[in-house]
Parts: sequence; C-alpha cells; structure tokens
Amino acid sequence: MPESRKPNTAHVFHFDLYGKREEKYDFLNRESLDTIPWKELDCPEPYHFFVPKDFRTKSIYDGYLQIVSLLPSYGSGVKTERDRVCIHLTKMDLINTVKEFNNGDENYLSKKFTLEEDSRDWKLKSAIQDVQNNYLKDLVIEYDYRPFDIRWTFYTGHSRGFIGTPGPKRAWQLIGKENISIVICRQQSTFDFQHAFISNRPSDICFISSQTKETGYIFPLYLYSEKSAQQSLENTSPRQPNLNLQIVGQIAEKLGLRFTPEKESEEGTFAPIDLLDYIYAVLHSPTYRKKYKEFLKIDFPRVPWPENPEVFWTLVKLGGELRQIHLLESPVIEKFMTIYPVSGDNVVEKVRFEETDSSRGRVWINNIQYFGGVPKPAWEFYIGGYQPAQKWLKDRKGRTLSFDDIRHYQKIIVALMETERIMREIDRTWQPE
Repeated sequence: MPESRKPNTAHVFHFDLYGKREEKYDFLNRESLDTIPWKELDCPEPYHFFVPKDFRTKSIYDGYLQIVSLLPSYGSGVKTERDRVCIHLTKMDLINTVKEFNNGDENYLSKKFTLEEDSRDWKLKSAIQDVQNNYLKDLVIEYDYRPFDIRWTFYTGHSRGFIGTPGPKRAWQLIGKENISIVICRQQSTFDFQHAFISNRPSDICFISSQTKETGYIFPLYLYSEKSAQQSLENTSPRQPNLNLQIVGQIAEKLGLRFTPEKESEEGTFAPIDLLDYIYAVLHSPTYRKKYKEFLKIDFPRVPWPENPEVFWTLVKLGGELRQIHLLESPVIEKFMTIYPVSGDNVVEKVRFEETDSSRGRVWINNIQYFGGVPKPAWEFYIGGYQPAQKWLKDRKGRTLSFDDIRHYQKIIVALMETERIMREIDRTWQPE
C-alpha cells in the first residue's frame, strides 16, 4: 500500500481481457478472483480513473498553455433540438419550411416532420411563434453542420424557439461578420484526439462529433460589441481580440515580437490570426496527439508556449495552410485529383468504395455513377468522430447531386489529402517536448 494512502481508503484493481467471446468464457470458467493477475491502480486526484493511465509526461503537459486561458470567451455550439426541422441542405428547402411554420398548422407540421413529443427546450407552438414574430426579417444563414457540410437554418437567436438552444453569445460573433472560430471538444469518449476544426459561421454542437461527451465548443478569434456598427468619434475598432492580453504579453516577450490586434505587414509583429494558426498546427501534429492523448481525452487541450520565433512562424505557416484548406478557401482545393466520368441522374442511392489499385478506388453513388481516383486514405480519413468523404455522401442518400455538389465533393477529397500531407509536414519540422 502506498504510504500516502489512508488505512480506510479502498483499493482499486484492474485487468483487461481481450479476444473472442468463447475465449473470454473459457478464461472466466477457468480462473477465479484469486487467480486473475490484477493490477492495482493508484487512482490519483482529481479524476480517480478506474483504468490504467500513462501520466509520465504530466509535468511537461501541465506547464503548457491552456487554450481556455488564452481564448477566454467560448461556449458550446448550436443545439437545434430538431435537426429535421431546423437544418436543410438547400436554401429553398429551408425557406419553404419557414413558410410552413409561419402558416402555423401544428397538425400538418407534426405529421410532415414526424415530430416526437415536445421537450423542455423545443415545443412546436413556441417554434411557430418564433418564426411568426421574425418572419419578415433576414434571418436565413449558412450553418456549419458537419466538417465540409454547409447547410441552412433560420436563426432568430431566441432560446426555445425555432432553434432550441441557439447559443447566441457565440453564434452572433460569426453571423455577417469577418471572424473565425476554432472548434474543439473538451473530452473524447471513443476516439483519441482528432477533434479540432475551423469555422467562419455558426456551427452545430455536433459539428466535430456526435459521440457522447464530445460536444463542440466554439472559440471565436474576435469579439464584436453589440454596438459595433456605431464606432466612436475616436474610430476605435468594432472588434477586439478574444485573447487574454496578459498571456499575449508573455508570448510577445518570449518571441521578441510586438503584438498587434489586427494583422500588419510590419516586420517584428504578430496578430491574433497568427496565434490561432500556431494552435491549429500544434493540434494537428500526429506526435503531439499521440504523446499527450491521455490528457487530451479529459480536458481542453494545452499547447506548448511559443518561445522560438523560427519554430513559431513555421507552425503559423502550416496552420494557416490548414485553416484555408478546411475553409475551402485555398486555391489548392481546385486542383482535383478525382474524376466523375459517367453521365446519369446523379441520385445518391448506395454509397460504397471499390479499390481499383493499392492506393486509389472508386466511390460509387449508384449502380452506374462514381467518383474515380479517390485515394483510400481520403475515404478513411477521420475528423473528430466523422469520416467526411463517407458521411457527406451518405447524408445525401435519395437526393440528386447538383453540379456544385459534385465539385464540392471533389474539393473535400483534395482537402483531406492535403490535411494528411500537412500533418506529416508538421511532424517533420516540429516535435513536442
């Protein structure tokens, strides 16, 4: 018994058993509580884990910079409570739904959308009233539903209305404004850490993952005041960085650079977007993810303090490339590596991947049409809890792909392969302590 353990403290023992069901049954029939080779766990505070954890790097990781300390204003993404009602693939589908809610026929709406019973945060009558009160306002917006999956919603910002939990404090910072947010999960329940993405519009609470506990938290880069449209006589900026300036000052001192609230071309300065790109690069380092996976499962990430200007700017560059690729803004995503060679009705029926050689294959959307030359790593690539190359198509089953949809899917494939390439480049140029 460890000396620090009190006499009345419970002892926790652990044993893992892997294999097929029959092998497990045989083991349990053969062994007893006394013969199983248990391992006693220490279960240190504050988490008291009941499984073995490798915390040998804890002292190093604890000295890293907390993202929640650097970007202090954050919160969970939008939770519609009724995706079938609130989220639509096309703008016209959404507009038609809003019109129907404005008409206010509860029986019709309940049957059309196969609505379950009202809940605390979403009631049909309240949703109708919210639409009717705001029907003439320009509230149709684009919405980040899943990685690379941009949809449409009607956003009033009123809680328990058309959208149940709209999170207006964060979403408002990204509607009609020049802004960006990094979206991160606080915990992981099923996967190791791969739960970081970027957005420049309001994003769903399940944007990165729909797994239990893997809520997507929005960290906007800038904060706009409610009166930002009316600048003062001093012509102050309508937005301020969502940054802890005391921490920023420490970073500036370590790097020997001067911080500016907006990006400037002057040498020797760095701006909020540089810090975001630095963080984004670190979070996409495979070595970082593997080395600190135990800590990344249980709380918001910490990242190394930027201390070396050369390393800092290298990671800023790579993180910036990732950001532009994930927002589908980089010119590189227009360089398609896939083909869509067969004419047809473009209806997504059954999505499947067929290997044509050791590294590429065809993604079939029906019996005659396919995307050719799709790299297998892109098809299998994960972002958070999703495989975007698979999920984007499967979520459109029964729908007809437009010309823009076909191009968009080809962009996704390029973005996923470029992500894999840049992640390898990050590890080639930087290794965490």
